This record gives sequence, C-alpha cells and structure tokens, in this order.
Amino acid sequence: AAQPTTSNPASNSSAFTGSFAGDGTYYTPGLGSCGLTNTDSDLIAAINAPQYGTNANPNNAPICGQCALVKGPKGQVKVKITDRCPVCKHGDLDLSPSAFEKVGDFDAGRIQISWSFVAC
Repeated sequence: AAQPTTSNPASNSSAFTGSFAGDGTYYTPGLGSCGLTNTDSDLIAAINAPQYGTNANPNNAPICGQCALVKGPKGQVKVKITDRCPVCKHGDLDLSPSAFEKVGDFDAGRIQISWSFVAC
C-alpha cells in the first residue's frame, strides 16, 4: 500500500528532483548497496557516490528505489536506483547491460548521458 510521504522529507520526490548530466557506463550487477540482488537483464543503475549520500546503513539510503529516466545517444530508458558507484562523479550513472544497450553502444563503453528523477 502507498504511504504518504509528507511526514518524511527525505523520502521520494521532495529530495529527488532535477536534471543531471554525466558519464554513462555499464557494470555487472550483483548484490548492490541498497541490499538487493539484481542481474544484467534488470533495468537498474548504480548512482554516483556523491548523490547516493552517506548513511549508517547503506541499505536504508533514501535514494534506493528511486527511478531515473536516462537519455543517451541511442535513446532513453527508465531505471531503478539499486546500487552505488564509488568511483563515479556527480551526475554519472553506472547502468546494467540491458539498460545501457538502450542508450548507447557497448563498444563505446562510456557515453554522455542526461537524466532526471521520475516516478517509478
């Protein structure tokens, strides 16, 4: 059941708005920082460490489970944030292979992306 978010300013859309640009890369997902196990075929992303934030328990990070619409040279894809990319800079997303192939070519490895938070 949906829970109202007005009592918790750290959750959902209030803290997670705006558009960003950076590098898009891809990785092999597994057990992510949000405590979920994902595979190459899941449409997910690891967000850069600065935007992931610092939490006593990373599994409880407010960013976990948020969605982003990612645009790249080949198109766009909606992904769910399930992990943290320690080496990524602000604005960067590390995408699952299935998400990356919708916005860029694997041969490129690193592409320019823009993205924004959207409803899941």
